[in-house]
Amino acid sequence: MTTSPSSPRPASPPGGRGFPGTGMPMGKAQSFGPSARRLVARMRPERLALAAVVVLCVISVGFAVAGPKVLGHATDIVFDGVLARLRGVPGAGVDFGALGTVLAWVIALYVASSLFAWAQGLLLNGVVQRFVLRLRADVEAKLHRLPLRYFDGQPRGELLSRVTNDIDNVSSTLQQTLSQLLTSLLTVIGVVVMMLTISPLFTLIALAVIPFSVVVTGRIAKRSQKSFVAQWKQTGALNAHVEESFTGHQLVTAFGRQRESEAEFRRRNDELFDSALGAQFVSGLIMPAMMFLSNLSYVAVAVVGGLRITSGTMSLGEVQAFVQYSRQFTQPLTQVASMANLMQSGVASAERVFELLDAEEQSPDPADASLPALRRGRVEFDDVSFSYEAGKPLIRHLSLVAEPGQTVAIVGPTGAGKTTLVNLIMRFYELDAGRITLDGVDVTHLRREDLRSQIGMVLQDTWLFSGTIRDNIAYGRPDATEEEVLAAARATFVDRFVRTLPDGYDTVIDDEGTNVSAGEKQLLTIARAFLASPSLLILDEATSSVDTRTESLVQHAMAALRSSRTSFVIAHRLSTIRDADLILVMESGRIVEQGTHAELLEAGGAYHRLYSAQFAAAT
Repeated sequence: MTTSPSSPRPASPPGGRGFPGTGMPMGKAQSFGPSARRLVARMRPERLALAAVVVLCVISVGFAVAGPKVLGHATDIVFDGVLARLRGVPGAGVDFGALGTVLAWVIALYVASSLFAWAQGLLLNGVVQRFVLRLRADVEAKLHRLPLRYFDGQPRGELLSRVTNDIDNVSSTLQQTLSQLLTSLLTVIGVVVMMLTISPLFTLIALAVIPFSVVVTGRIAKRSQKSFVAQWKQTGALNAHVEESFTGHQLVTAFGRQRESEAEFRRRNDELFDSALGAQFVSGLIMPAMMFLSNLSYVAVAVVGGLRITSGTMSLGEVQAFVQYSRQFTQPLTQVASMANLMQSGVASAERVFELLDAEEQSPDPADASLPALRRGRVEFDDVSFSYEAGKPLIRHLSLVAEPGQTVAIVGPTGAGKTTLVNLIMRFYELDAGRITLDGVDVTHLRREDLRSQIGMVLQDTWLFSGTIRDNIAYGRPDATEEEVLAAARATFVDRFVRTLPDGYDTVIDDEGTNVSAGEKQLLTIARAFLASPSLLILDEATSSVDTRTESLVQHAMAALRSSRTSFVIAHRLSTIRDADLILVMESGRIVEQGTHAELLEAGGAYHRLYSAQFAAAT
């Protein structure tokens, strides 16, 4: 693609009014259940690995759950031996051989449990990281399928927060909760089975806390979900403000708006603090509540167990094992409760990512699209109508023809629709009615990539990426030779200032281009388009940031560049488009006049008024 990657701005895009970053459209958050199920469904490609994780977890938990009952036998061996000696039984004592065998089995069980748990954790880590890898790839692909209209209504900081912070939060949540959640659930099942083998009565006592746990956890989780959605929404808003404040730091400083910017930051930061504090406080109530219920169950088991030992209906080892199981039973429930805040936060972030993935995409390219046989560059607008917002038309029933090789200049007051006109040629936006053809082919019948590969675009807002000057020029045609890059630089007078830099064409510039002047940045973007040698050229105030002498030189270069191709030139300085083959004068989205410079001056209409006002102001 030979166009500059800068996103051209509409004349009056929706959401573009007011101080930047104050608007952030947010749909109604989904409930926890559907979002969690959707998150799990996206892990379907890892189902075999997840099945292996479950098997390993079952084995690990099985060994760990068997440990207390086996250890109970060791307690009985010690207790029976000591009790027999106290009773004076001849030769009585602790059977250390049997005790050693039992303890060896206990150690083996716990070592095996740990090894299988380690293998399960290693495998699960790969599952989570591959899931996040696919999620990031899906989000990246989605961003390329979204229309420019979507980005017009989204602050960059908010969008970046969804792509980075929210995905990272989903990753950390899955990493921390999946293994522990699976282990906890299997532990509860295994412990219940083992408790039933010891005493059904004790098991009923231990299970009595479950209904209360479910009610308490459910009510608290329902309230905390709203708080976590608000927390991540405020995180996106704060990121948007910080990104815009530092991107426009010079502007903020020049207008003395530091205090207002700081006040806005404090306001958003306070809102984030309140929502985060509320989310953590509410979700943090779950674990203390669960511990209280767990302790009640523990006390009940201890009291009833002591009574049964004294009555001789249960051995000390059985009661000890059951007490351990009761703690093992309540501990995973408490762990699940303590993970509630993590899960709520992770699902809230997942909702925000899903909102991005569910955003309406641009219409797909036709599968059988092909480039025009003759790439002459004839452009025709046929009864075109367009609006950024429904019910507020900007361009209405516009028709025009740009013949191959013509230079078409577009002039008019700010907001007249000049930039919108060329954006429609690029298919940055879709038409409301009518059609635009390139060499007789409707542009909607072409793949966007094929269409834009024929068009070179130089914008008023320059765009450079972090890299060398040579790389920035070659961005217009990556396969260009060194000599071709240098020829483009010389033709657009970039070579003149590059030679004065210590590292020449190897000078590294950042993505904001702060180490080169505004005019030099614009020359670099012109060189980029020059190197691409497109069949259709769009110049949107391409020389607005260069000095008068350089502008004169660049005009000669641009004349050579335009000589064999159709060109659309948007200009405010009318002196730069006197030689245009056709000048279109736009007002309120309509072409009110068209003709050559001399014809329009002679007509004494809108163009004559613009020209006279401009040169009267100059004198």
